[in-house]
Amino acid sequence: MEKEKIYAEVNSREKAESIRAWLEEHRARDAAFFDLQGTNPLAEIMAVVSATSVRHARSLADGLLELCRERNFEFLRMEGYQTGLWILVDLNDVIVHIMQEAERDIYHLESLWRDAERLPDVPSAS
Repeated sequence: MEKEKIYAEVNSREKAESIRAWLEEHRARDAAFFDLQGTNPLAEIMAVVSATSVRHARSLADGLLELCRERNFEFLRMEGYQTGLWILVDLNDVIVHIMQEAERDIYHLESLWRDAERLPDVPSAS
């Protein structure tokens, strides 16, 4: 069952692919995207990426908001922007966790979704 969308009628995987491509273009590290459709009431796709600094994390979060405006993706809320250590960006059906490497190592969110399908990486354009 897909979450009801208010804005763009793009499916969650396509939205996640757009987000992943944008994040990788802006040097987010170690992107991991998990398909939780039918197993999680909060989101259909969970993503975790690493940022190299607080400034980088905030820049990625700001850029995601701009991407949402450009593509008419739904944006519900953001948490953690002030500290920049772990920023959660809730895009309704896709939730993106932008984390500093130390926080990512401590919390290891990927282990929460170890049984979920991990979406394949986008090949790099060389």
